[in-house]
Amino acid sequence: MATVEFRHLTKRYGTIEVVHGIDLAIADGEFIVLVGPSGCGKSTTLRMLAGLEDVSGGEIRINARVVNEVEPRDRDIAMVFQDYALYPHMSVYGNMAFSLRYRNVARREIDRRVREAAAILALTDYLERYPRELSGGQRQRVAMGRAIVRKPQVYLFDEPLSNLDAKLRGTMRVEMKKLHQQLGVTTVFVTHDQIEAMTLADRVVVMNGGHIEQIGTPEDVYHAPASVFVAGFIGAPTMNMLPVQREGVDGLRLADAGLVRFPGLSDAPSDLVLGVRPEDLELGETLKADRFSLPAAIDVVEPLGADTLVFATMAGHPMAVRVRPGLRLQPGQPVHLSFDVDRAHVFDAATGRRLPVAPA
Repeated sequence: MATVEFRHLTKRYGTIEVVHGIDLAIADGEFIVLVGPSGCGKSTTLRMLAGLEDVSGGEIRINARVVNEVEPRDRDIAMVFQDYALYPHMSVYGNMAFSLRYRNVARREIDRRVREAAAILALTDYLERYPRELSGGQRQRVAMGRAIVRKPQVYLFDEPLSNLDAKLRGTMRVEMKKLHQQLGVTTVFVTHDQIEAMTLADRVVVMNGGHIEQIGTPEDVYHAPASVFVAGFIGAPTMNMLPVQREGVDGLRLADAGLVRFPGLSDAPSDLVLGVRPEDLELGETLKADRFSLPAAIDVVEPLGADTLVFATMAGHPMAVRVRPGLRLQPGQPVHLSFDVDRAHVFDAATGRRLPVAPA
């Protein structure tokens, strides 16, 4: 196992910089997930760690050793790709054993490692089959097995579940979590799927435009997002955002619709964004004097079984509300939406950064 560190890591293609001097320290045995939209630099960062992309600036350290100029095969890492990258003419056993044969590992040791990995991944009964005879989930497990047999210091995963259907992705998330708990190897996992990030990671690294927006536990990035971007990317549906103006020492106003008291904003700029998670909104028939409450109209109702999503318009702004199932709600129905300010977040409209306020 190993520690991994990025020190002001930069990547340029010609004059275009796509990774902008990021810093990140990954602890021994930690499961880190790099998450963000397409083009945010997460896969490029992973490929630099793997040695598949040259570093334009800064350092990559594995166990305190700078590996910028070290060949991929000498970094003691194993990478699992999105497309599995299995050899179609080789059996499952052959695919899992290939890298060890390439390194001239003894035949008996190869057999021991392959069968050990196959047992961990429930592939023992499939060792003589070929990739074309396997399901997508089985092929992904073979790709993971090929990485396991090498016993590397670091595992790298580049969107390994994106080619699987929704049900199989859920199953594989559980399998990967169990695998990490069993092996305890330092893991860096790249995805654009925030559900994968939240369920797998010890810490989540949210990337945007080649920068790191926030590093934290899944609970941190969900309940205390560092920016409007993080708040809008993490969560389904994402956080509701309302443009507001600071009024007086501790007031926020949404246009002419209402004023909410929000202590701790005396040093805040005038233009702000108020953020509220769908589950922190309450839908009712009347205004509530003790809470921030405004009239709204229902647009769409989505029953999901365990709960119901309601999409409404409040003061001209779209809002998503998560409510208990079974409520009789209809499109066009007038309602009131309310929330407690201690469940809300305030962001600087100009910078997008969350303000460190603590409402009473």
